[in-house]
Amino acid sequence: MSSKQPLAYRMRPGSIEEVAGQEHILGEGKMIARMVETKKLSSMILYGPPGTGKTSIASAIAGSTDIAYKKMNAVMNNKKDMELAVQEAKMSDQLIVIMDEVHRLDKTKQDFLLPYLESGLIIMIGATTANPYHAINPAIRSRTHIFEVLPLSIPEMKQLIERSLRDPQNGMGAYRTEITGEAHTHLAEAGGGDVRAALNALELAVLSTKPDDDGIIRITQRVAEECIQQKRFTHDKDGDHHYDVLSAFQKSIRGSDPDAALHYLARLIEAGDLISIGRRLIVTAYEDIGLANPQAGPRALAAVEAAERLGFPEGRIPLADAVIELCLSPKSNSAYKALDAAREAMLKAGTPAIPAHLRDSHYKGAGALGRGNEYEYPHNDERGWVPQQYLPDKLKNEQYYEPKNNSKFEKALADVYHQIKPAKKKT
Repeated sequence: MSSKQPLAYRMRPGSIEEVAGQEHILGEGKMIARMVETKKLSSMILYGPPGTGKTSIASAIAGSTDIAYKKMNAVMNNKKDMELAVQEAKMSDQLIVIMDEVHRLDKTKQDFLLPYLESGLIIMIGATTANPYHAINPAIRSRTHIFEVLPLSIPEMKQLIERSLRDPQNGMGAYRTEITGEAHTHLAEAGGGDVRAALNALELAVLSTKPDDDGIIRITQRVAEECIQQKRFTHDKDGDHHYDVLSAFQKSIRGSDPDAALHYLARLIEAGDLISIGRRLIVTAYEDIGLANPQAGPRALAAVEAAERLGFPEGRIPLADAVIELCLSPKSNSAYKALDAAREAMLKAGTPAIPAHLRDSHYKGAGALGRGNEYEYPHNDERGWVPQQYLPDKLKNEQYYEPKNNSKFEKALADVYHQIKPAKKKT
């Protein structure tokens, strides 16, 4: 393999045994391993973050079989290229097509490929950074197995870096190189699971460092930091990962873990996504804190408005305040759950007649129709309420609100509610 090609390209695995990590899909007894062992491949889609080796794994899978294969790109290759691939498949009885950016196959190309995927003449191994359940046409999805490719762990990254340093054929083994433990760890961690970034930084470190008097290239932490420069940050505002971060952000607040919530807030700030942060903080204040701390909603809104006016980086300050307050506030979802219960009952019962005493009586002749005649005005009662029926007859015994008692405010509301509700049921 030409040394002009990047190290990450040269170190691509030739078989699934050479793939680093991904035991959850390639390990012994797992589906892909069984397919390769029996040489009975089915079409599949590999999806995961950039640099996790999706295309390399696809090549390794194809290379572990006796079936001919070719690489294509859903954007760069047109329908004519695919027609030629089908002709090649017919001549050899079967062909594996490694389709990069498979989520970008347009309808014309999809419609052309579908019957050949159905018959098994073409075995497609697609690679994509997009979640197939969101981005792939259902017709393609139904004809493929879907596997998630995960970022490599730190130990797996270290193992791959070491292998690349010592490989004399495809790696940097032709150079006398020593790497400090700190530099090794930094490359593994700063890669953020992106194999391509870590290996290309390693190659740059080796090639840009002069040997010492003993002819040894010594890779220090300073050299490693200069070559990879900063920790990898992955965040696609339009992708699956974005919604995973938002979900983890709200669930960490709901779970009262400020450290986790601040971690996910930092990710969203790094992505510059103030709109999503603001929306999620405000909805969390009302959905998860709710009546347990009624001021959390207005304060969250104030923090978001302050952040919008300040912009980043200063905007992070009111956001941090709001996140910690929401995390450590008592939690209650009783209000919106009560509304959902009322809505569900209403949809089942329809719209039963409103009690006559509650109907509008501000017009001539309303009294003759019995509108409002028996209505009792709560302000005329020293208690501020009267035990009269407000729900329609069909729903008069329904109870939707289930108070929580984990905060002083809602406990006070609950005391009033439990006093009033039994009196209403007697009417």
